[in-house]
Amino acid sequence: MGPEVERIEKEIAEWLSRGDDVDREEDEEYGVDQRGDELPEELQTAEKRRAAIKEAMRELEKEAKAARKEAPDPKAQKNFTDPGSRIMKGGDGFIQGYNTQAAGDARSQVIVGQLVTSCASDAQQLAPVVQAVKDVTGRTPTRVLADAGYCSEDNMKNMEEQNIDAYLAPGRMPRTYRRPASPRGRIPAGATRRERMKRKLLTRKGKGIYHLRQETVEPVFGQINNKGLRRFLLRGLTRVQGEWALHAI
Repeated sequence: MGPEVERIEKEIAEWLSRGDDVDREEDEEYGVDQRGDELPEELQTAEKRRAAIKEAMRELEKEAKAARKEAPDPKAQKNFTDPGSRIMKGGDGFIQGYNTQAAGDARSQVIVGQLVTSCASDAQQLAPVVQAVKDVTGRTPTRVLADAGYCSEDNMKNMEEQNIDAYLAPGRMPRTYRRPASPRGRIPAGATRRERMKRKLLTRKGKGIYHLRQETVEPVFGQINNKGLRRFLLRGLTRVQGEWALHAI
């Protein structure tokens, strides 16, 4: 027992010594008796927390007014540590974060346009992403492929006005979905934009072109994840936009 007790005591002493070193390092970085994960100074008292809540309420009311609503949605929320972020649905459930957008070149998978928004919906992002591509390349894309989240009446109309050949999935299809045969004949005169888009993607040509999306932008996001981007390290829309731009580069 003697040698074993000595070994354990030596191990304990090493751990305590290492703990003292860590305490000294943290005191130098965060201050004495501080952990580094304390609430921001403005939220450390009840009075300041109340003021922060009131300010958040004013921001929500301002946003509701801008959206022409009488009052904020009862479920609307504001994050105190990163007010620009929003609750969004992610791959593993809901997260507090931002919505990142990227457009990839079909031949090279090079990102030719990117942006970050605090809006959870993709439906409002197609025109801004196309504009980002124009800002980077100086050219209007001749063809755009996008999934069902971007298929809206406004987006289809916008692409038509810009003479862009758009392929926007009109809906999400389950894995068991059996695609009908390619349509034949003339397009019905009274067909809506969504009906025409659905018919377009059912044609042999449409199916072949839309399939390129799987090997264009999907790998782009996969490669970014493989490079280590699982969450943003910075806060605030401007800083997050810069961080996303660096990853896109």
